[in-house]
Amino acid sequence: MLKVHFNDKRCKELLEEYLNNSQEKVSKKIVFEGVEGFDVYNITAPFNMLGKKVIAGRVEKRDSEHSKVMFFEEKNDKYVLMKDAPVLELQDPFFTFIKDEIILGGVEIYPHKEIKGALGYRTVFFRGKDIYSLKRFTKGPEMMKDIRILDLRNGKIAVFTRPQGQIGGRGKIGFTLINSLDELNEDVIVSAPLIEGQFDEEEWGGANELHFLKNGLIGVLGHVACFDGEMNRHYYSMVFAFNPTNFERTPIKIIAVRDDFQEGESKRADLKDVIFSGGLIRIGNGRAILYAGVSDAEAHQIEIQDPFLEYENLKV
Repeated sequence: MLKVHFNDKRCKELLEEYLNNSQEKVSKKIVFEGVEGFDVYNITAPFNMLGKKVIAGRVEKRDSEHSKVMFFEEKNDKYVLMKDAPVLELQDPFFTFIKDEIILGGVEIYPHKEIKGALGYRTVFFRGKDIYSLKRFTKGPEMMKDIRILDLRNGKIAVFTRPQGQIGGRGKIGFTLINSLDELNEDVIVSAPLIEGQFDEEEWGGANELHFLKNGLIGVLGHVACFDGEMNRHYYSMVFAFNPTNFERTPIKIIAVRDDFQEGESKRADLKDVIFSGGLIRIGNGRAILYAGVSDAEAHQIEIQDPFLEYENLKV
């Protein structure tokens, strides 16, 4: 049975709990070819596309926030730019499959409408039978990232949101259900009720990838984050399970931190302790591979214990 948790632990407590129960991990840096002079980070997990193993990644200069999403094909243990694939003016790509279509999204930035010199942003969605036929079909509200959707295989689509500001503070997760992609719009996303009690008011988090588990629960891969006293950011990879029928959930647990990965570059000093959960592949035998953006400059992968196994053993 799932327990309803109204007061999850804060980042510091979650981190202490994780470090006290750390398990064996194997990590490596992902090498990209074809975009020399640019960083590739905040990647998706690999997915099969027309017989190729493909990753979508955020590609940008170290001193810029203006990025492009590009597609890379695995060749000889590296990921090589697919020169014939589309290039999207987005940050932080994500994907899922709904029925016979791939749904790909990312964050679109633009000049802020009210604050001079600042950037606004929103999540936008594309759909198509493959990456070559992607067409933009909807967008999320202004100033909202980390909107994710999942086919529940019962005619419903799960929608996880992340409002900020008056409703969500620094960033909290909301949830709602829709009947089809035609219902995915700004009003529905804004109206999604919050999942209460997950984040302290001074901390934040979001969903990054959704997994349909064999018992009907949703396995949520995401991040939980906080500032330290010097305003450095600390992002940790986390998971929880969610019941879309009664909205019960498990508590958040951290599954990876920056020190689990290999040493590498950082976009800025305040981003050194940042990992952004891109996606997770369950490989069997109780293991999984987590794909992540690291320090806003690189992409790494790490083999860990499958964090969703314990949720699949729950009775619902």
